Amino acid sequence: MEQRNHFFFAVKIPEETKLIMKDHLNQLKEKIPFSRWVHHQDLHITLAFLGAAADEKRIAAEKNVNEALKEAAALTLNINKLGFFGMENAPRVFWADTEESAELKNIREKVFSACVRAGFQLETRPFRPHITLARKWNGTTTFQKEWLEVWQELQPAPLPFQANEVVLYQTHLHQTPKYEVINQFNLQA
Repeated sequence: MEQRNHFFFAVKIPEETKLIMKDHLNQLKEKIPFSRWVHHQDLHITLAFLGAAADEKRIAAEKNVNEALKEAAALTLNINKLGFFGMENAPRVFWADTEESAELKNIREKVFSACVRAGFQLETRPFRPHITLARKWNGTTTFQKEWLEVWQELQPAPLPFQANEVVLYQTHLHQTPKYEVINQFNLQA
């Protein structure tokens, strides 16, 4: 069976922030047992997941996103806490989130709408901006909610970063890091 690569639009995390997060991830790995930790180069905030997109549809989405973001401004985001998706005792996704940002929600809406106009049927759950850190609980005991407080030990104040671009990533599941930038859309300084 042929493995098809998937595509998604995301806020790109700057390199200096990825390096800080790499250090935090290494410390989190020592305390919290998940099967798969995300490579620091793959850290991002997903805006719209396209899946296995046909070339013509993907190109139309890129054109629409480029147009939608022409006047969009760069924004400062603050990584501020840890959380999880899935069962409380054995989460499937472990993540860091950003403080509430109307600007980020606006960028996401522009990208999401541009993809819908290109013919994509996208996830309809409410947007919950996050940076996936790990997947698949692998502990011999249940997940401890106290572990969510580890972030404050590693990063006592929110970790700010400047989001200067939205990118289109392509996945390569059998590589590390697994996400390749296919196109980038700069936000206005």
